[in-house]
Amino acid sequence: MPHSPRFNVQLANDLARLESYNKHLYRPNTYLHKWWARRCGTTFRLILKHLVADDWQSGYYEGGGLEGKIVLDPMMGGGTTLHEAIRMGANVIGFDLDPIPVIQAKASLSDTELPRLEAAYTKLHNKLHEFLAPLFTARCPSCSRETALRYMLYGHRRRCSCEDVIMVDSLLLREESDGRRISLCPTCHSVSEAGNKCNCSFAGRSPRLVMKGSRTCPHCDKPYQDRTDLPLYKRYAPLAKISDCSEHGMLFGSIDAYDRAILEKADRHRKSVRFDETLEIMEGPKSAVLIRKRIRTYADLFSSRQVLYLRHAIDLLRKMDNPERRFLSLLVSTSLEFNSMLCGYKGAGKRRAGAIRHSFSHHAYSFPHTALEANPVYPARTSGTLEKLFYDRVQKARRWSLNPRERILGAKSERFQDVKGEVDQGKEVLEASELLAGQRRFLVRQISATKLPLDDGMVDFIVTDPPYYDSVQYADLSSFFRVWLKQMIGEEGEYDINWDYSLEASPVPSQNTPDGCGNDGRYLQIMSQVFLECRRVLRKDGGRLAFTFHHWDQLAWASLTRALKRARFGLMEFHVVHSENPISVHIANMRALTDDAILILAPSQTESNGSWSKPTEISYESSSHFSRDCATLLGWMLSTGLEEGQIGQIWEQMLQIR
Repeated sequence: MPHSPRFNVQLANDLARLESYNKHLYRPNTYLHKWWARRCGTTFRLILKHLVADDWQSGYYEGGGLEGKIVLDPMMGGGTTLHEAIRMGANVIGFDLDPIPVIQAKASLSDTELPRLEAAYTKLHNKLHEFLAPLFTARCPSCSRETALRYMLYGHRRRCSCEDVIMVDSLLLREESDGRRISLCPTCHSVSEAGNKCNCSFAGRSPRLVMKGSRTCPHCDKPYQDRTDLPLYKRYAPLAKISDCSEHGMLFGSIDAYDRAILEKADRHRKSVRFDETLEIMEGPKSAVLIRKRIRTYADLFSSRQVLYLRHAIDLLRKMDNPERRFLSLLVSTSLEFNSMLCGYKGAGKRRAGAIRHSFSHHAYSFPHTALEANPVYPARTSGTLEKLFYDRVQKARRWSLNPRERILGAKSERFQDVKGEVDQGKEVLEASELLAGQRRFLVRQISATKLPLDDGMVDFIVTDPPYYDSVQYADLSSFFRVWLKQMIGEEGEYDINWDYSLEASPVPSQNTPDGCGNDGRYLQIMSQVFLECRRVLRKDGGRLAFTFHHWDQLAWASLTRALKRARFGLMEFHVVHSENPISVHIANMRALTDDAILILAPSQTESNGSWSKPTEISYESSSHFSRDCATLLGWMLSTGLEEGQIGQIWEQMLQIR
């Protein structure tokens, strides 16, 4: 591999291993809204620093270095490249097919002042609280005083041939450090401290509580079935409440007549709620499970109180002007990740970082046995509340954007260093020509990267994180948020947002085919067009295309190689860097790669692309060894005159799945 002393792989690995555990703490201004498969901002800062011309500004902790440069991310997703490059003084361009990354980047990259957003948020929260607080109240189990409800816990209704049951993750609701254990009685559903025998005077109450993993009924020996005859929110039965009393503090309590009356009231109000747009679920790779479970609309994924929250928030947001409307719509939308019936309860253990297991903790639609309904207008920074999200996603982010900081390695305690001269915000422009002067300007638009509205050779560097073949179905999952954002935000300025774009525009295939090109060759076809456009707009003298990639599948590597070869790119160098926390929920206990190959390429006819030798084998010794050998093989293939058919054959020979 051609050597590059300026890219510090050890520093990249050390920083990424820390950041991958809590990415939002390192780059808060990038995390305004939920997005999937974000790469480490520290890694992309190092990639961009590697492209800085002046040695004295190429240091990780030095400010700037890209003044006068134009940096493009044609598939920007979470916007990591744009945020890192604009900090360093570049003018940036970001494109994406999905409207959510576009709206998020327009907001988070803007220079909107925090006091303006705080005033608008306070007004929104006050009105939401006034409307919703009566629906999120409970009576204290100790003194019967009316209190604010924090959470309500539900069990999953199931049915066999002889009875209805309620399935839960555990009967344990709370284990305190002093040894106290708060539990549910499986017979009468009452909440009490374990060790205190329940005083219920009967056995065999219907429906009884059963533990998850119980597949068949012990009486009739028939499997438990989902209640698909009911809408999803009705498939969950209320079991316990968590409330705060001014005298007794936070308490767990049984569901009583007061709670049931409020739930019935919310259900009655729900019947009169109407939304302007269709909420019908369209089947996709991930949402197919919703169809199979007979869930027909996205509204069915929310409780009645959550639906009323959405309806009232939409009405209030429509009366706002941008940029407040844009920011707060994204805030309400991302709050749905913590406020749906897909949320689970994880607050039982002694060590608990928030009570909510959010909707997409598994990067898919999954259905908890013990579901949690949070109070979004609870007046404290607790898990799932607007107060908590506004503080984390807006207040902290806006302050950080004016004073970006980087983690110092080797410190005994967690320490960060200010980066002088950098800010993570800029000025939005509507035409590419406006990027030819000034600095920290950004152009963000919703388009396909297969046809870029840019002049030939106008971009200095292209740094991106392309779709990883078949790994994550972003477009399908984002529909969960998109249907609501469409009603909150509507059309966006001069360039319209296409809220209903087709999943067919995505290069990610839904299945693999023997030709090595994915579903009907879609990945190869679309990525070839993207790389051809990248070559066209990239400056021929010193321009670079850099991106991260990893995959076990030889079909993915073959498609990537073919696409780059069609666009006539040569590999100049690569680096293998840690990318994934191995205990992340979506890859834990799976045969998953935890390292990225950072590929740095140039138009192959303009410069030498180094000397590459074909590796004798692909090592499966570790994730990093595998990624290194695959990148080396890619470099060799791009530097030789192989035909496309030979590329697929060689990848198939070299990558013997073990």
